[in-house]
Amino acid sequence: MVKNWDKVKMYDLTQRLSHLTPPWPTYEPLQIKFFKRLSSNGANGQLITTSNHVGTHLDGSLHFCTHGRDIASIPLTDLIGPGVVVDLSDICEDYGIYTSKDIMERADVRKGDILILHTGYLKYSWDQPEADEVRYMVKHPGPTREFAKWCREMEIKYIGVDAGSADHPMNTKIRDWCPKQAAECDAYLKGKYGKGLDEIFPPDHYQLMHVDLFPHDIIHIENIGGELTKVLNKRLIIGCYPWRFVDGESSICRVVAYDEE
Repeated sequence: MVKNWDKVKMYDLTQRLSHLTPPWPTYEPLQIKFFKRLSSNGANGQLITTSNHVGTHLDGSLHFCTHGRDIASIPLTDLIGPGVVVDLSDICEDYGIYTSKDIMERADVRKGDILILHTGYLKYSWDQPEADEVRYMVKHPGPTREFAKWCREMEIKYIGVDAGSADHPMNTKIRDWCPKQAAECDAYLKGKYGKGLDEIFPPDHYQLMHVDLFPHDIIHIENIGGELTKVLNKRLIIGCYPWRFVDGESSICRVVAYDEE
């Protein structure tokens, strides 16, 4: 519990959002136009068209689970609470795999926590000097089923990651859409783990961070950004603020970390 708000420092963990923000591959991007202007109508007004999977956004369980909660049904107690930011950037590389052991070795993770992961791929986000959309969306690291099982055991409230997906990109449809990168990943995995893509991510493991966890309301935020590197390996109060979106399967959101210094 925060005892003195005068001593609380807030950190914005949200990626900037514009018509240039890349959506998850094949999803609709954000489109924006003015329908009123101050000079002619006395006020500025805008219309937007977008998918829910652009920029920093919360995937609701309804996204992958027919009986899942819509965004409006998620109680505030599930969106705000104690958590930890874990810096994995020292071990993360293109197509890499991180594990629960990697998490526990680096931070004090407790049952019921909110878990935010810094893979280091934040630096390839569209709004950064080293922006690389393909590397950010198609080559970032991710976990296997071992990690998903651990998240259930730890009763993780939700996960946030500074990459295009909480799943490994080659355990999503990207694997079919990007055969060149899929071949690169297969070679990398065989060289590092002695197993190829089809062995590490067989069909029944498909998008396990969504399929395995969403029925249990363990959901995640994708494209964490902003001031993430200022709060690495710290325990904090973390808040996710999506729209109160009735029948929304996911939502663009703002993410804030509160540090009682």
